[in-house]
Amino acid sequence: MILLMLRHETCQQFGISAGMSNQKNILIVDDEPDICDIVDMVLTDAGYNVSILTSGAKVLEHVREHAIDLVVLDLGLPDVDGLTLTRTLKERTSTSVVILSGRGETTEKIIGLEIGADDYMGKPFEPRELLARVRSVLRRKKASREAGDNQLSSLVFEGWRLDVLVRTLTSPSGEPVSMSSGEFNLLKAFAVHPNRVLSRDQLLDYTHELDTPAFDRSVDVQIARLRKKIEPDPQNPKFIKTVRNAGYIFAAKVEEA
Repeated sequence: MILLMLRHETCQQFGISAGMSNQKNILIVDDEPDICDIVDMVLTDAGYNVSILTSGAKVLEHVREHAIDLVVLDLGLPDVDGLTLTRTLKERTSTSVVILSGRGETTEKIIGLEIGADDYMGKPFEPRELLARVRSVLRRKKASREAGDNQLSSLVFEGWRLDVLVRTLTSPSGEPVSMSSGEFNLLKAFAVHPNRVLSRDQLLDYTHELDTPAFDRSVDVQIARLRKKIEPDPQNPKFIKTVRNAGYIFAAKVEEA
């Protein structure tokens, strides 16, 4: 009954409804079942795709395989030190981390934030405040990404040159390549996030096609067209590789020019 009341109050407070998709993947890492249930309910009702791990051993692998956008992380895990795991996530991935921990001392908060956590909440916590903080972190991440994208001039990979400002692609032989707006946005998304698995939903987000339904296969169509333009063998792609049940990865070394 308490969970149902909380669900109703949360939906009213934030104007959300079950089934609404924010197209973001969030991982909860906590060994307390009750905490996991509450956080899962609040984030799922807000439209996020939620997964749960009760230990830290496979967190890094899970984040990479499932293109996790944000991790809600408890520091008191049974098998690994939460602060060490936070540092590892921030050093090796681009995911955001919100620490949710019973270690509410000021010193712990300072350490957590200094090693890279995007936010820190102590337990006990107000679920609606957690949701607000998660949304805030994701908004900051998106704004930072877009600001960084706008500052880019050109990206180079294996002789190909993608000019972000004038929106052109030049082949290794120096020939201009004709591209649609959708193809350019897709290649830019890959080039800005090389060697990272990107889900279809993330690609829709990065290419600013937010009104496209999650089940729309337009990303696959655009990728097929893009492969024909940049792959030596589109049937055996060298750059844009499919990751089964996860999405796509741009397997190239990309440098700013």
